Amino acid sequence: MNVALILAGGTGSRLGADVPKQYLEVAGRPIIAYCLETMTEHAGIDAIQIVAEEMWRPLIRKWAGEKLKGFSEPGRNRQMSILNGLEDIKTYASDEAVVLIHDAARPLVSPQTIAACIGGCVEHEGVMPALPMKDTVYYGVSGRIDALLDRSRVIAGQAPEAFRLGRYYQANRALSEEQLLAINGSTEPAIMAGMDICYIAGDERNFKVTTKEDLERFGRIVGDGEDSRK
Repeated sequence: MNVALILAGGTGSRLGADVPKQYLEVAGRPIIAYCLETMTEHAGIDAIQIVAEEMWRPLIRKWAGEKLKGFSEPGRNRQMSILNGLEDIKTYASDEAVVLIHDAARPLVSPQTIAACIGGCVEHEGVMPALPMKDTVYYGVSGRIDALLDRSRVIAGQAPEAFRLGRYYQANRALSEEQLLAINGSTEPAIMAGMDICYIAGDERNFKVTTKEDLERFGRIVGDGEDSRK
């Protein structure tokens, strides 16, 4: 069983909008509707679990298909929201199931990326799409440059991040609340637990709508008919 865990509980404060970014309408649909459509139509996805506040669930139901299994409560941060979702998924999926964790604010995820994440979990315990770094990368603290990093060994993670449910759930349960609150990326608990995680080629178009510039970029792609995920 392959379950998509969609994270839609964020506030989107960096965008400065009146509503969370995942619920802003672009070309007549909320941003979350775009990734929901892709996940629903993908033959490899069996169920969808969504982390969302109660007030937004009627809107989500309007755009979610028959694969919607249920909703989970948002946590104090992204990783605690993920743990809430995992708890609910475990009520209907086995430890061998694959869970794909995706941000509702990444509307242009492609079917190919979803399939590659699922496929990677056949031989590995987890998969993360990633992009190579194009710029020269330095390590700096408080305005001081301390070191030049090897660009060939630095990657930028994307979503969805896919994991074997049982092992990933245990990796999160092993962390204290303080540790969970310090987590920045979904794959971090898996690495801390020593899980076998590989990375696959990411997709430049699979960006996260975080700033006004991102929103404008997405609007241009949808408005100009450039959305070629299928």
